[in-house]
Amino acid sequence: MIEKEKRKNPFFENYQTPHDVVPFDRISMEDYEEAFMEGIRRADELIEKTINNPEKPTFDNTLINNDDEPEGYYDLLDRVSSVFFNLLSAETNDEMDALAQKMQPILTKHANDVRLNKRLFERIKAVHLHHRRLTAEEKMLLDTSYDGFVRSGALLDEEGKQRLRQLTEEASMLSLQFSQNLLKENKAFTLHITDEAQLDGLPETARAAAAQAAQEQGKEGWLFTLDMPSYSPFMTYSTQRELRRQMYMARNTVCTHDNDENNVKICQRLVNLRREIAQLLGYKTYADYVLKHRMASNVRNVYRLLDQLIEAYKPTAVKELDEIERMAKRMEGKDFKMEPWDQGFYSHKLQLKKFNIDSEMLRPYFELSRVIDGVFGLANRLYGITFKENKDIPVYHPDVRAYEVFDRDGSFLAVFYADFHPRKGKQGGAWMTEYQGQWIDRKGKNVRPHVSVVMNLTKPTAEKPALLTLGEVETFLHEFGHSLHGMFANTRFESLSGTNVWWDFVELPSQFMENFAIEKEFLRTFAFHYETGEPLPDELIDRIVKSRNYMAAYGCLRQVSFGLLDMAYYTQKEPFDEDIVEFEKKAWQKALVKPQLSNTCMTVQFSHIMAGGYAAGYYSYKWAEVLEADAFSVFKRKGIFNQQTAQRFRDCILSKGGTEHPMTLYKNFRGQEPTIDALLKRNGIKRKTKKS
Repeated sequence: MIEKEKRKNPFFENYQTPHDVVPFDRISMEDYEEAFMEGIRRADELIEKTINNPEKPTFDNTLINNDDEPEGYYDLLDRVSSVFFNLLSAETNDEMDALAQKMQPILTKHANDVRLNKRLFERIKAVHLHHRRLTAEEKMLLDTSYDGFVRSGALLDEEGKQRLRQLTEEASMLSLQFSQNLLKENKAFTLHITDEAQLDGLPETARAAAAQAAQEQGKEGWLFTLDMPSYSPFMTYSTQRELRRQMYMARNTVCTHDNDENNVKICQRLVNLRREIAQLLGYKTYADYVLKHRMASNVRNVYRLLDQLIEAYKPTAVKELDEIERMAKRMEGKDFKMEPWDQGFYSHKLQLKKFNIDSEMLRPYFELSRVIDGVFGLANRLYGITFKENKDIPVYHPDVRAYEVFDRDGSFLAVFYADFHPRKGKQGGAWMTEYQGQWIDRKGKNVRPHVSVVMNLTKPTAEKPALLTLGEVETFLHEFGHSLHGMFANTRFESLSGTNVWWDFVELPSQFMENFAIEKEFLRTFAFHYETGEPLPDELIDRIVKSRNYMAAYGCLRQVSFGLLDMAYYTQKEPFDEDIVEFEKKAWQKALVKPQLSNTCMTVQFSHIMAGGYAAGYYSYKWAEVLEADAFSVFKRKGIFNQQTAQRFRDCILSKGGTEHPMTLYKNFRGQEPTIDALLKRNGIKRKTKKS
């Protein structure tokens, strides 16, 4: 009897797929752990080779060390990690969650073993002190590598290194637990309606989606969830105040309940772990540690920006909310008290009154396939690149589409994945990620990136295609901006390519792209009625433009409040033992226009600062907004499709990654440092002039 040939782990060989993309269709659960452990073994082997090299440490034999790489070499640990952890966010299940719990401490230990390897650090230190003449990019790699080791504890004594290991391993596990708890809690809640009268006010798109959600779960009636395409229309249109209250409270008390998914203690512990890590490394606070490698550079500058925004925007924000409350009282009576679950509903009513526009009016013109054409067409007009769907590229879920991207000269540029709709095993929100970064190998081959955008946009129904809101179009443009940053990467080293830049610079390309969403010239290229083919009327576009700053000041303060909360946690100098809910209320008080409800909590679901890499960095969104408003003002002056300006933006910023200081890159494009003026002008905010 012939013995059955053992199945090969797809991670262990060249993928033999178009552009060597991930063979999602050939990967099984059993492949991950085996590949993780072999990847760690190979990484350890490479480190041993480096530290045992008898030759004098040089940039080439210590930081690159790839002279004997075989043809088609790849970093196995990086390869399996990118696939596993991307799917853990986009398409997880109980098995993957369990494996993540098992592998996280092993992977964190390995990372610590590398960063705390004394002999490896001594070689890097020697190169840092004495090296050949380096290019600017080589110098950046050397500096970031050396500083990365120092910031990871390389200068600590053995006791300090051991303590750092304990702290980072615990923080890693708790971040994972935070995310898993949040996903479970968000997916656990549903509002099941069987009485059609309770759908009053809801548009047909929301009703159809809810009916389909109920049908998918084998239930009668309509099912609403906390996913934004379900939650947002309900809070905006439903006339059922009690049901709006239920939805609001469900969303704003996630992970606060007395169950296994409660994140309160996890948040407290994460704040303390990060504070202790920073202090062990010689910093007063975790914010001081983080901001050393940010454009803001220190806590004082972050607070200066946030305070400037509060001063500029709060008077207008107060007026905006007052106007909504006055309308609510006119509609409901002078004794009516507006609650948080009422704000979206009456804000929409006021928007209709002032501008005669709302998201449902626009949905028929934003059919997903046409939006895709519009976004791709925008990239073509700006940069000359083209997108071609390739169904031979494997994907991890039927919702996902895969495209080949070609540059202006027809050369292959990147693979682009787009994952559009919410589902059970997918985290909420939207993000861009990579399955392969860009770099240039030792033979000079430019290895092109495989990037992905993951979103939670309105799903199609049995009767209608996916019809998006303007806000969802903006989300698509935002994530697409990140993807352009990845796709245009053109650097030698992968660790410096694409979006591997400082956190308060990374949002510039994404937020920059959002500007196009209300530009008439852009909307005219794709916004056609999905049934009649009629273009979005100019008169409706004019109303969009006029309403663009509706509630802009309130929206700004909301972002600022998140930044204040983030900074409040990570500027702690002493052990943090305060009640999370009460601390939160005090932390962002000066940015609030109305007080927060006593039993709601943002912190326990604030993934950005607890599990998403934005700890002490949430201000970055506003910092980058100053940059992108200033940058887009150049396009407004030169023409929004001006290819010369776009090419400079690509050459100076999008293709450079983290090879130079971000302010240097920005000034290379703009010719000067940015000011807050362009943002204030765009938002219609008048800065107070001080009398002399």
